[in-house]
Order: sequence, then structure tokens, then C-alpha cells
Amino acid sequence: MNQTNETAGVPMKWVGPLRISGNVGMIETEVPLATYESPLWPSVGRGARISMMVEPGIVATLVDERMTRSVLVRARDAQTAYMAALEVDARLDELRELVRTCGRFVELIGFHHEITANLLFLRFDFSTGDAAGHNMATLAADALLTHILRTVPGVSYGSISGNYCTDKKATAINGILGRGKNVVTELLVPRDTVHKVLRTTAAAVAELNVHKNMIGTLLAGGIRSANAHYANMLLGFYLATGQDAANIVEGSQGVTVAEDRDGDLYFSCTVPNLIVGTVGNGKGLDFVEENLTRLGCRADRDPGDNARRLAVIAAATVLCGELSLLAAQTNPGELMQTHIRLERTNKTAKIGG
Repeated sequence: MNQTNETAGVPMKWVGPLRISGNVGMIETEVPLATYESPLWPSVGRGARISMMVEPGIVATLVDERMTRSVLVRARDAQTAYMAALEVDARLDELRELVRTCGRFVELIGFHHEITANLLFLRFDFSTGDAAGHNMATLAADALLTHILRTVPGVSYGSISGNYCTDKKATAINGILGRGKNVVTELLVPRDTVHKVLRTTAAAVAELNVHKNMIGTLLAGGIRSANAHYANMLLGFYLATGQDAANIVEGSQGVTVAEDRDGDLYFSCTVPNLIVGTVGNGKGLDFVEENLTRLGCRADRDPGDNARRLAVIAAATVLCGELSLLAAQTNPGELMQTHIRLERTNKTAKIGG
């Protein structure tokens, strides 16, 4: 069978602009979202409009950044595995020098381990410059594993990936220790804006957030996550900017907080596993290059700064869509009416009732 390269066209629109401040910088930009869910564009647009109405806009704080890879080694028994873990920990300076030989922008910045029976899981954390860092971390981990097997007694090969990283799976460890960029976004919406633009109240949004995102997710067995739909905004943003879209699995883990502050609405989204990059696989496509340039993520900056800019824009986009959806869900019927108006033809809407 002949195989040809084909392109799957996903509708894309630019929404905004939105305003961002914080420790990465002051940013005003529109954002690209590639999605089949057409109500996402005006929903994110409404949140973006609010960010332009208030000072200093969405405050985005980059808390941490790291890419991880865990390797698995086998030992004779748990005692041997434990001694091997201590040996690896004692050699971290030596291992950091080894990692520096794997590339200009990769650095070993952390290490954790877990022992189960005779199995030793070693989770290495790396900084990876402007790359999301999957391949860079794997290359470094492979060098570390080879060195450990050669120099640490009593262990043998298990796997280059032990699922303790954790890549493209929703896990507690990523929420606790982080994987990718950890960004906290905050927005204080004045009472009048809540009423006029969101058509609700701060008290109603805060109550819904507790009942839906906190209690509902708890009852559903969510893993370190309490949000309405981070995945929607992340997938649209990832597809438009050449990211590995499967990373929305861990990326969509995060916590939404809403408070009624004397009628004003304090709204925050914490995204601890935001995996994005501005270089690497997928970034050479013409439309991706154009979108990253328009976002200001192709400028001549220090290594890592373009990826940090992209991360806070992504996190701010998440907040815009999350705020708009929760506000809509405080009003009976608003969500479904919007979907019918934007997603279904008149004929389909009549047939469906």
C-alpha cells in the first residue's frame, strides 16, 4: 500500500488580545486555537476581553520548570536497591557533568527514587532550554543509565523508562513534583465587570467552583486536579503551536480557585504540568513557525526565555476559557444555548429538539 504524507486540517482562529503580567514579562497578544469545538473561540475571547479591561491583567507566575525521565534498574534484593540509590545520590555532581556532555542546553537539576521489592526507579529532572525536552531528557537519561550500570554494583537493566516520570499519564507524582512548566495565573475581576461581561456574581462563581470543581472532582476520583476544562484550551493551543498534543493528559491536571472578595471575583488557575517548547519536533512547519513568530516566541532571547513566554501565554489562555465556562454554568441553559447557536445548523437543532 502506498503511504503519503497528508495534513489533517483543524480549524484555527486567533482570539483576544489578552493581557499578561508577572515574572516572565508584560505581554499583550492574541492567541491561536486549533479546535473543532467552535464555542471555545468566543469563550476564551470573553475571558481575554476581561483581561484587557483590568490592570495589570492576568498575573502569571512561573513557579518551576523541569522535564523528567525515570529509568528502571533491577537489583538482587531491596537492600541492594537501597544501597544503589544511596550511591547514585552521592554521585550527583559526577552525573551532572556527564549530562552536560549530552547537549548545550540540558542540565541535571534534580533526582528522586522509589524502591518496590527489588526494583529501583530513578527519576531524573532536567532543564532543557527552549525545548519541551522529551528527547533531550531521554538522551541524558540513557547516558546516566549506561554509566550507572557500569559503575554501581548489584544492579542490572530494567528499562529506559520506568513510568515514574510520568509521560502522558495523569499521576500524583507529576502534580506533586512537577513536569514541564508550573504556572500560576491570577485575575481580579471587578464587581461591575462580573455583572456586565460574565452576567453572574462572584459569589455564584465561587460556590460553583467548590461544588463542581472541588467536590465533584473528588467524588469522581480525580488525581490532583480540580478544574472544568483545562484540556480544551491546552489542546487548541498545543495544536496551533506545534506541541506534542498527548501531553494534555498531564497538562490538564490543575486546580481552579475562585473567591468572592466583597463582590469582586478573584480567579486563579494553577497548571503544574505545562509541557511546551519553541524548538524541536513539529516547530518547523510553516504555520507553526508563523504562529510562534506572531506570539513573540521567535525573538533573540536567552535560552529558555521563549519557551517561558509561550508557557505563560498558554496558562493565561487556560484561565480565560475556564473563567468564561464557569460563569456560563452559573446560569441555567446558557451553556447549551451557546453550543446550539455555534455548533449546530438550524436544521439539526430543530431535529434534535
